[in-house]
Amino acid sequence: MTPTIDEALSGVAWRKSSHSGDEGACVELASLPGRVAIRDSKDPTGPVLIFPPAAWAAFATAPPPPPPHR
Repeated sequence: MTPTIDEALSGVAWRKSSHSGDEGACVELASLPGRVAIRDSKDPTGPVLIFPPAAWAAFATAPPPPPPHR
């Protein structure tokens, strides 16, 4: 039987992203079998985004966008 999302997230170890700063804009990550879960550290009971590892790696290693033109 496949666990529900809540069951899968109940025992995971969350870790703060090394790219999170001290300004309060922090995300936490957790490894699931075949997935990466992401949540806002200020709202640990709030929504969770779940991605395949390759999609998260592509996002996390993408270059930052250029600054806006003024």
